[in-house]
Amino acid sequence: MKVNLFINNEDVTTENYDEVRDPGRLSEVVGYIAKGDASHIDQAVQAAQRAFRSWSQTSLEERMSILLKSAEEIERNATSIASVTARENGILFSRTVDEVKMGLMDMRNMIELAPFAFQQQTIEDESGWVRVVKRPMGVIACIVPWNAPIILTLQKIVPILLAGNTIVVKPSPTASMGVATILRTMAEFFPPGVINVVLGAGDVGSALTSHPLVRKISFTGGGNTAVSIMKSAAETLKGVHFELGGNDPAIVLDDADLDEVVPKIVEGAFRRTGQFCFAIKRVYIPADMYDEFYEKAFKLTDSYKIGHQMNEEATMGPINNELQYQRVRELIDRLEQSGANLVRLGKVLEPENWDNGYYLQPVVVRDIDPNAEIVTCEQFGPVLPLIPYRTEEEVIQMANDSELGLGSSIWSSDFDRALGVSNQIEAGMTFINGHGQTPLGSKYIPFGGVKQSGIGREKSIEVFNEFIEYHGINYHKKK
Repeated sequence: MKVNLFINNEDVTTENYDEVRDPGRLSEVVGYIAKGDASHIDQAVQAAQRAFRSWSQTSLEERMSILLKSAEEIERNATSIASVTARENGILFSRTVDEVKMGLMDMRNMIELAPFAFQQQTIEDESGWVRVVKRPMGVIACIVPWNAPIILTLQKIVPILLAGNTIVVKPSPTASMGVATILRTMAEFFPPGVINVVLGAGDVGSALTSHPLVRKISFTGGGNTAVSIMKSAAETLKGVHFELGGNDPAIVLDDADLDEVVPKIVEGAFRRTGQFCFAIKRVYIPADMYDEFYEKAFKLTDSYKIGHQMNEEATMGPINNELQYQRVRELIDRLEQSGANLVRLGKVLEPENWDNGYYLQPVVVRDIDPNAEIVTCEQFGPVLPLIPYRTEEEVIQMANDSELGLGSSIWSSDFDRALGVSNQIEAGMTFINGHGQTPLGSKYIPFGGVKQSGIGREKSIEVFNEFIEYHGINYHKKK
């Protein structure tokens, strides 16, 4: 499979293409992606700027209709899109199919909420008349990551397009093919220039974030990259919209039913091989329940089957890329060297292929210091530390002792008690007796974090405010 740039609804070839290798079978090339440069970014932004003049004037009803048609086409091609995405980014194929379905659910939720988001406000009294109009911004730069590329792309671009903006998307170099495929599928229904895709590495991203015609940058990824983007955006006072990392705590209260709780926590930690922003990164357990929790977590974690993402037997796939693989592997090595009590678990499905992919066994760490590196960092891999605590006050303080605050979870048999603890957690989202959003939560909860976990929100009706300008019109009546 060969993926070109996509500018003004046309394929754009380049002089150089990068190989995309399967992270679960590195000996296999799954495709080739074009390497863009600053000139391609300029072409794409200029095309988006031209398209904005007419797209911004289309009715909301027409935008909604186009997006609904594109959602239907994505649905028809969901299996092939999921296959391409899984092969390049290493997430289990079954999980990737679910990701496309969730992306489509979010897409339809946004379309349903749009009419309520864009209602005009008109107020009048004897002295004057006021109208507050919501207008699109212009060209929005969208930079999306590798770990859940389809759902994160859709939840980002759909409200942007519904608001009447145009986009230039730069996918991650290690997850470009699926994103490019889904955006091309959508673009068939849009006027030329509304959706543009430029592939490439950091230099392409820098050219995009510094382009003078870009009005706002919407980025999902790591904090260090966000800092660089913010500095670049400052040159032309661009707006920024960041969904960044997390160090999500799970707090088990002493009335929790461990038979119900432990399987959900283990799944919330190791889904996607631990590579998602609101994965459970640390678990706090009452001291007198600690050993029982550990034994149950040990057994469940040991039941994982690690193998190639397209293997139907596998319940855990590889790490996405070499840089992240080395980072997590070195983190585990440092833990071992420090004398930490850890164990590698799970069954290796294809031992002969183990060194041909970025595979790691899931690791559970017990009796760890609350201030240890594994507790305070965002590991973004299959490593889970378990920390004992003695009082609610102590565990709330430990949970909040982080500069990250994306998700969190409270586990209890008493809803009112869990709600009381939830209200004291410093995070953008807190889940009770689950980890992740229910369909209702996915529609109505603003997705994002506090502190260094982000700026702004995605999903829910509030997301539209991120991508509009307000225009107030005030008529002075004669006295």
